[in-house]
Amino acid sequence: MKNTFGTSVAVTLFGESHGGAIGAVLDGMAPGVPVDEDFIAHQMQLRKSVGALSTTRSEADAVEIVSGVFNGRTTGTPITFIIRNQDQHSRDYGELAYKARPGHADYTAFMKYHGFQDYRGGGHFSGRITAGLVAAGAVAIGALKMNNIHIGTHILSCGDVWDRPFGDLAADIDLLNSSEFAVLDSEKAEQMKAVIAEARSDGDSVGGRLETVVTGLPAGVGEPWFDTLESVLSHALFSIPAVKGVEFGDGFAIADMRGSQANDPYLLDSGEVRTAKNSCGGILGGITNGMPVIFRAAVKPTPSIYKQQDTVDLSKMSETTLTINGRHDPAIVHRARVVADSITALTLCDQLALRYGTDWLANG
Repeated sequence: MKNTFGTSVAVTLFGESHGGAIGAVLDGMAPGVPVDEDFIAHQMQLRKSVGALSTTRSEADAVEIVSGVFNGRTTGTPITFIIRNQDQHSRDYGELAYKARPGHADYTAFMKYHGFQDYRGGGHFSGRITAGLVAAGAVAIGALKMNNIHIGTHILSCGDVWDRPFGDLAADIDLLNSSEFAVLDSEKAEQMKAVIAEARSDGDSVGGRLETVVTGLPAGVGEPWFDTLESVLSHALFSIPAVKGVEFGDGFAIADMRGSQANDPYLLDSGEVRTAKNSCGGILGGITNGMPVIFRAAVKPTPSIYKQQDTVDLSKMSETTLTINGRHDPAIVHRARVVADSITALTLCDQLALRYGTDWLANG
């Protein structure tokens, strides 16, 4: 029953949605990495609920750093981030104590923890727990930027609306990281918002796809077989609540190609080995090839909806129905994109530290 991810640079999550606080401990980060608290606040803002597109639960999400940072830089010891919960409505969940909400982890948590779990708002399984990942991820993103490694994620699709593909990567990453609603085509952004609003008005929810690009990674990062970069990134991405699928490069579409279409021809660019295209998504044999790493994650519709649903009362072992009240997101894909950036950054810091040593993150 552990809640830690990573080997050299590791993150541990703690707390419950309606408990006193949530947070994270980041251990193994190199000493001397600048910690920009304004940037942490910016990242937290990107994860927060946004008007009619999100839940009405309004948390300040102010991050307290209580260890591991001194005079604005990491010390090399564990960094502890605490985020106080201030806007819980626990009474909304009283009727649901033993009614397993479809699409949620209520039943599986009940079985694993023998009924002792905190069921309010999903407890430790709530998407709220990702706030700690975003706080820790902000430090990891800063360490990567020092080494000219940049991450950007956009909402590739929401419902039946699709964003344009990546183009000028540097410009697109800058645009996304300053956008509250991370879409590259502004017209598509408005269409996606309309899809979310329609789902809300129906008492329902909608899912989508996230697409992430990482630039500046050196060739040679990752391990063969069981710790390929695809493996560890997938492991991390599947820890994000609601992620149900991950693909790299051309992904599942590559199964419909011939080898002559799927292979990426090599060429020299100013003396550097590059590929003419990037069907492999920047990874071959589980190891980076120096091209941008590109992957997508499928985010399911928010399971909390306002329609009546069938379920089982676990205290009586009888079939029943439930209607979920309270405050819920009609979509979470727009809030999940900064979580994808954050867990990607944490994973890459771990992989780079394993390859080059922990101090590389601060010194390049």
